[in-house]
Amino acid sequence: MQFDSAALEKFYESRIGQVARRLISRRLREQWPDLTGQRLLGFGYAAPYLRQFAEADRALAAVPSDDGSALLTPSGKVRTAFVEEQSLPFPDAYFDSLLVIHGLEVADSQRPFLRELWRVLQPAGRLLLVAPNRTSLWAQFETQPFGHGQPYSRGQLQRLLEQSLFTPESWDSALYMPPFGRNRPARAGDFWERLGRSLWPRLAGVHIVAATKSLYVPVPGKGSRRAVLKPALASGSQSRVPVP
Repeated sequence: MQFDSAALEKFYESRIGQVARRLISRRLREQWPDLTGQRLLGFGYAAPYLRQFAEADRALAAVPSDDGSALLTPSGKVRTAFVEEQSLPFPDAYFDSLLVIHGLEVADSQRPFLRELWRVLQPAGRLLLVAPNRTSLWAQFETQPFGHGQPYSRGQLQRLLEQSLFTPESWDSALYMPPFGRNRPARAGDFWERLGRSLWPRLAGVHIVAATKSLYVPVPGKGSRRAVLKPALASGSQSRVPVP
């Protein structure tokens, strides 16, 4: 089963999808309690999660597509843009905060994709990344979106972020309930979250990592194992389309 935008929308309309969204959204809100006045970009399939950040000055959901960057305006405050993942049509350092969900694990090339996100994020900008946990049941079942693409261990995610000039600052997790059960009540999800965090914390369905943009990259010092820092320069600038 291929999880394109239509399949993702169908999943989030289902009972288990609604429970999953609520459980993940709760964790995202704890990381970002207030985005008042900020420019917020969501990449992947982020629209269901962006709606809770209504206090943001601007909220844009960027959906990967091979068709370029046509802007749409759905109902509500969140706008949608279809974009190429390695050539985002936004100015350098434009966004204050960036949420990625259903994005990294299916990217064609993870490091160039993350560097493009780095480019459009402000120097003090924040990245909140949700990615499938490779040791979870969710990564094993392709009947839902977290079973597609490349799952990660925490160590793999940390190395990938650091190599892409992001500094991980805090870690969280969600989705301890089994990835099946069409008529799962909402309270059952809460029960599994409490139980999972207590008994098997490494088996969560997704990692949630909060990171900041780094302006320096560590470089090994000559004749020593000690690392030094040098400025991280963005790749060659391209013309970008301002976000309305």
